Amino acid sequence: MTDEEVIRRRLLIDGDGTGDDRRLNVLLKTFNKWCTLPNDSESQIILDRMLAQLAQCEFAVKKSQISAKMSARELKNYEVISQEIETNIENVKALIETSKTDLKHAKTVRKNKMEYDVLAKVINEQPDRKETDKKLNELQKELKLLEEKSQHLEAKLDMRRKQFYVLVSSVNQLKSMIEASDDATNVEDLGLEPFDDDITDIGNSPVPDVTID
Repeated sequence: MTDEEVIRRRLLIDGDGTGDDRRLNVLLKTFNKWCTLPNDSESQIILDRMLAQLAQCEFAVKKSQISAKMSARELKNYEVISQEIETNIENVKALIETSKTDLKHAKTVRKNKMEYDVLAKVINEQPDRKETDKKLNELQKELKLLEEKSQHLEAKLDMRRKQFYVLVSSVNQLKSMIEASDDATNVEDLGLEPFDDDITDIGNSPVPDVTID
């Protein structure tokens, strides 16, 4: 038997280290001594002492059994607590994952809200659509009136140009008729003054500015 086995057995016998091994040895010695003594008063004293020692050993055994049962109950209790802790850990992990998802969703909502606020600010800075449509209609009407007025002015200006052309043609024809006459006296009798030689350039001269009503 090795020293390790001897120490292990002594520890098993000693129990919780409260002197059980010594009690058993003393009880064994007392029993051997009681067996060798005659039946007298000293034998009765040793018997009472041996019974007391035996009661102490029984008490130690019961105490050890109760401690063992208590340890087993505590072990089961620890196992239950351990399972509860593991369950709580799993629940906390699931809660953390849910919180991460909620946080991600909240960040997305916040980002969208910020973009919405910026867009709403830009939209509010722009004019109202109804007002814009109203101004656009007014501008279109004004543009139409301006186009009609421009067409009217163009027609009137064209008419003035034609009238001016007729006037210039008449003046040129009158000049030709006067120059064709050989008798200058007849011209004076008619009360007409000689025309400037530059009258032939009237048709080629630029059109003067004419105020049109």
